[in-house]
Amino acid sequence: MNSKNRINNVGEDVDIEIPDTAHQISSDSWFQAAFVLTTSVNSAYVLGYSGTVMVPLGWIGGVLGLVLATAISLYANTLIAKLHEFGGKRHIRYRDLAGFIYGRKAYRLTWALQYVNLFMINCGFIILAGSALKAVYVLFRDDHAMKLPHFIAIAGLICAVFAIGIPHLSALGIWLAVSTFLSLIYIIVAIVLSVKDGVKAPSRDYEIQGSSINKLFTITGAAATLVFVFNTGMLPEIQATVKQPVVKNMMKALYFQFTVGLLPMFTVVFVGYWAYGSSTSAYLLNNVNGPVWVKALANISAILQSVISLHIFASPTYEYMDTKFGIKGNPLALKNLLFRIMTRGGYIAISTLLSALLPFLGDFMSLTGAVSTFPLTFILANHMYYKAKNNKLNPLQKLWHWLNVVFFSLMSVAAAIAALRLIALDSKNFHVFADL
Repeated sequence: MNSKNRINNVGEDVDIEIPDTAHQISSDSWFQAAFVLTTSVNSAYVLGYSGTVMVPLGWIGGVLGLVLATAISLYANTLIAKLHEFGGKRHIRYRDLAGFIYGRKAYRLTWALQYVNLFMINCGFIILAGSALKAVYVLFRDDHAMKLPHFIAIAGLICAVFAIGIPHLSALGIWLAVSTFLSLIYIIVAIVLSVKDGVKAPSRDYEIQGSSINKLFTITGAAATLVFVFNTGMLPEIQATVKQPVVKNMMKALYFQFTVGLLPMFTVVFVGYWAYGSSTSAYLLNNVNGPVWVKALANISAILQSVISLHIFASPTYEYMDTKFGIKGNPLALKNLLFRIMTRGGYIAISTLLSALLPFLGDFMSLTGAVSTFPLTFILANHMYYKAKNNKLNPLQKLWHWLNVVFFSLMSVAAAIAALRLIALDSKNFHVFADL
């Protein structure tokens, strides 16, 4: 059942059709949406970009790559945001927008791409939380009695409890402020301790390591990580929570994300690489030296922030399950609680198992960027906008969108090959359930 929502658009009453959903829509300010976006870009993943982006690309490639990725990501996201009410219908899910423009087959393909994207991102968050938990353990005990898979399992359990307790994306509320506070803790600690180490350290090596062929593959993989940095793959779902005027408010949220919201991320990435050079690890807090309690605080903050971030990226999956089975009303009703325990608990259990099985965080970033972020955020965004606005675009604009489609399609294929090669190499070097 679809509902109708009357809005006023440039002085005229326009009917905007809103699809049925078990979750809240049109309830949040642009500022709350901006915090959701900023939370995603400053998640604990930022502690890995010095090692997974800057080390393979070096100073020139890394800085230029991040700046270019910022610009093209903002552009692609604005294209998607402007299509939110295209055709007199509010497209509250990515697959709804693709299906409306292309048809049923595209609906299914986009759905598959998006859920693979979000599933792999969430596996990454569980690996991150498990790695941070292990880092805390090693600070106080060095007996190696517990391995990374054990910590990943504990992290998965924490994520499941949080998922069961928070019914939908709009219900995060105060947790977004908590998430921001947690992000500031581990980012500030990482920056301060990195500066402290960098000032004392001898000259660092910033050369890109490896043979020519290895450099080619690692640079291509890093390009996929670059697009992973800035994009959620679920912009319509976040935009669905925003109050009217929905396009104007979402643009405000995006401008906030890509200006103020990026400052902490850029700072920690550049300072971390400056301090440790080509020896920077895929988890910056493993490099820093400082008081045990400070490092423990930063790692605990990273754990808890990863739990909140995972909930954001899992929300489209939860929305689908809740809507499919008609889970509405009081979130604390026994039926609703039991449903969330079974479905969300099961989803996170599968994610946790895969995370423990193949805990290669950098590879997850590259593969996610290659197989889903490139297609969803750049290829689809440009082609959907071209298709939707075809009659209003001049020949030069049409050519521009087609060039974007072709270029990012080639990049997606190349990055996927590079990411799969990295996973194959790591799988040879490490056994399953590896203790990294």
